[in-house]
Amino acid sequence: MPTTDILLYLAIAVLVVWRVIIRQFRGSAPTVRGLTVIPGLLVIVGAVSCAPLLPKASGAELGLLATDLALLIAFGVARAASTRLTERNGYAFQKGTAATLVLWLATIAIRVGVALVGVQLGVAGPLTSASLLLSMGLTIGTQNAVVYLRAQRLGLRIAPDRATPVRS
Repeated sequence: MPTTDILLYLAIAVLVVWRVIIRQFRGSAPTVRGLTVIPGLLVIVGAVSCAPLLPKASGAELGLLATDLALLIAFGVARAASTRLTERNGYAFQKGTAATLVLWLATIAIRVGVALVGVQLGVAGPLTSASLLLSMGLTIGTQNAVVYLRAQRLGLRIAPDRATPVRS
């Protein structure tokens, strides 16, 4: 993969993670759009980037990818569980906790660590770097899905999308 592609992926990753993490610690009322658009786009772009590389990937690299995705999905569940959900103005309100921050740092460390282990074992190939956006989309999407389910279980309504007019 060309260096410019890697730098582009890293820039996108930094911007997305920064936006997601900052929003979580300021707190926000989750909307369906907010819970789905960014992770959905990341998964789509990541899957499109990975698809042509899958047939050429070794079994070891596919195993590395599966391990990476499984760990990041688990961390998405853990971050969602650590997020404080309350009711504000009639809607769910989510706010990250200190544990959420620690879990975000662990999530990033896991992603970097798995890639480094892959390099050390000689199994990291183009798929490993191309899967960055896919893995980000899955971990954020998993977190958002669990937050949504927790809100539903607690009887908290999801706020309407900002573009949707609120009827009085």
